[in-house]
Amino acid sequence: MPYQTRSDLPDRVKKNLPEHAQDIYKEAYNNAWDQYASPNRRRGSESREETAHRVAWSAVKKQYEKRGNKWAKKSDS
Repeated sequence: MPYQTRSDLPDRVKKNLPEHAQDIYKEAYNNAWDQYASPNRRRGSESREETAHRVAWSAVKKQYEKRGNKWAKKSDS
């Protein structure tokens, strides 16, 4: 199920990620939800939801990293 707003995101995402990272997560999840609708497009036996969550976390990790207990934007250097 795609997410319409940040408030629809899972608690784990809302409680841990900064707002910008939540936006990245939401957009990546929604795109993956559409892109991997067919089981033939997914790896192994992963569900559509599992695949979308995996893609969303991967998108967040391109711009954010975990520092201690908090997620922070990666520096350019």
